[in-house]
Amino acid sequence: MAGSSLLVLIDDIAAVLDDVATMTKVAAKKTAGVLGDDLAVNAEKVTGVRAERELPVVWAVAKGSFRNKLILVPAALLISVVAPWLIKPLLILGGLYLCFEGFEKVAHKFLHAEEDRRKKKAHLEQLADPDIDLVAFEQARIKGAIRTDFILSAEIIVLTLGIVGGADLGMQVGVLAGIALIMTVGGYG
Repeated sequence: MAGSSLLVLIDDIAAVLDDVATMTKVAAKKTAGVLGDDLAVNAEKVTGVRAERELPVVWAVAKGSFRNKLILVPAALLISVVAPWLIKPLLILGGLYLCFEGFEKVAHKFLHAEEDRRKKKAHLEQLADPDIDLVAFEQARIKGAIRTDFILSAEIIVLTLGIVGGADLGMQVGVLAGIALIMTVGGYG
């Protein structure tokens, strides 16, 4: 009798984990584009760092990304419990922001190409200066990358919340935590 109850419990746990894995897979597919944007933007943010400092800088950004997720996942769960009607407006705002960001990149490429070349040249000259404080330079780059990661992570979490918004709280916790972990480890690992 006790053995069959244990098997039923294990079967129930396996079914829940299967559902979490399935929803996480769906969410990962739908948020992969934003993750690609996150990687490209953060790679751009940490350019100019010396080769021997690349891994410590990426590790610092990854730790900041984990901290971002520790803020965003509970906030998303709170929104899901307290104000679930807010999920769709957040998705719309995220989509509008991504549209604006894409338009801005294209317009900037055409309207400010010469200015970008001058800035890049000045940046390289600044890095060649032996008197530059590389620690301050790295810290500024890391902070910028973490700030950008926060915005893009918020978009990923909101997209995921849009996918699992109708599920029960346990499922939402599992999927949001899984996506947060997968996206951070996959992005910076």
